[in-house]
Amino acid sequence: RAFFEAYRHVPFQKVYSSALKRSQQSVELFVRQGVPLEPLAGLNEISWGTNEGKRITPDEDAYYQWMLQQWQQGDVEHRIEGGESPLDVALRQREALDLILSRTHEQHVLICMHGRALRILLCQLLRYPLRSMDMFEHQNLGLYQVTYSGSLFSVIRYNDSAHLQYVGTSRVPDPALTLISSL
Repeated sequence: RAFFEAYRHVPFQKVYSSALKRSQQSVELFVRQGVPLEPLAGLNEISWGTNEGKRITPDEDAYYQWMLQQWQQGDVEHRIEGGESPLDVALRQREALDLILSRTHEQHVLICMHGRALRILLCQLLRYPLRSMDMFEHQNLGLYQVTYSGSLFSVIRYNDSAHLQYVGTSRVPDPALTLISSL
């Protein structure tokens, strides 16, 4: 709710989200306000494979840390057991991103997606190698404000969570253009 209260006055023309339930729930108040929602499977979170939805054990955490290290060293084709690699995610995101960018009449859009997928998308938008994805920190309902010149993306706000300080109060921050919010 705090995210919605902070950005409800932004004239979003479309909300894009992953096809996953949680990201759609996060933007539900914008949709109720009349902003069209378009879920795109290309924006889905990375598939964590055999560990998807499971409680993490110390061994699984060690495996995850090892996997992150592989990716940071540039092995972005390495898949988590039964899941996807960052390169797999980037390839499926490309189709979703091309669709969004083709809709030039949509000047103000909100994109809601999960953390690892957000990091991969930011690498693509900013033309960073995928091994750099962990430089993009994220937290639940943190936001990246991104502008697009027609050929180049720029980050205006980096993992901003100022709106969360208003949770439980009647105050809201000044509205601002928000393009990407992570879960």
